[in-house]
Amino acid sequence: MTGLPAGWRTRRPTPADVPEILRLAHASDIAAVGEPDFTAEEVREALTAPHTDPSRDCWVALDAAGEIVGWAYPGNATGDDREFIEVYAWPGRGEPALRWLLGLLLERVVERGREFGHDVYTVRAGAIPTETEWIAALTEAGFGFLKQHARMIMSLTGAPVTAPEPAPGVTVRPLRHDDEAELRRFHATIEEAFRDSDHRETDYETWRSRCAAESSIAWDEWFVGEADGEWAGVLQSSDSGAEENAGWVRSLAVLRPYRRRGVGEALLRRAFAAYAAKGRATAGLGVDLANPTRAARLYRAVGMRPMYQANIYQRTVQTSGDDVRVGRPRSSAT
Repeated sequence: MTGLPAGWRTRRPTPADVPEILRLAHASDIAAVGEPDFTAEEVREALTAPHTDPSRDCWVALDAAGEIVGWAYPGNATGDDREFIEVYAWPGRGEPALRWLLGLLLERVVERGREFGHDVYTVRAGAIPTETEWIAALTEAGFGFLKQHARMIMSLTGAPVTAPEPAPGVTVRPLRHDDEAELRRFHATIEEAFRDSDHRETDYETWRSRCAAESSIAWDEWFVGEADGEWAGVLQSSDSGAEENAGWVRSLAVLRPYRRRGVGEALLRRAFAAYAAKGRATAGLGVDLANPTRAARLYRAVGMRPMYQANIYQRTVQTSGDDVRVGRPRSSAT
């Protein structure tokens, strides 16, 4: 593993680092996609997500002046056999830390996989196609291209945004979030609808604990879609974009028997209207372009456009033996 420049070092991040980490993430976003795509809340979530301990799993890299120029963290909220890793480097300044942080992270990922009880562990990472240095680092570390993911966005300013009358037989209503049975059905709908995709299954208790850990939840932005009086689909919003004045669709799920009846479109338009009524400037979501439901077509049809597309890379590691050969850092890591 390539060493750090003289005077550089790594350490574990703390809550006090959130503002500086956010500046780093914004600099990386602007270089890659032309605008910031990270919030302080998302930084905090990355450092405190289930199964993430910043004192063991995360690092920041500091240059000779003591400024944070790199950040690395893993993500596996369920403890299953798949991890997603992220490494940020300050454009034009932090690239020397990329491979070092990636090496640290991969060594820790092998340990995490073992701790979660998996002999074979899948590791994924994302990269904007223009991030050539990061892609080269991933390739050198044994990652291969898997698929593409898109971040979609739509402006909510200008003309009034309202929810038009849904297709015949389709209705949309707010989730009754104080009804435990309805919450369980809401979660089960997401799991069932995404079963034919690359979705990571999450049990109800884990899903509820993740919801409870969020700093805020706007329940009036969570909706249930019905077709001919039957439960057909759901839309879960997130407050993660609120500080950027953006509405965010975390999950849109329509059960197979009710697809292509306008349920998904009705749910989206209802959510967009709710965001606009609160003065949000944009609505956004992420979509797997390999999704067999071809959801990206729907998002384009309702007026969304890709903010950017990212490549997803993947490799597997053995949690026993020496599958990841990346040299253990000495004095640089704490």
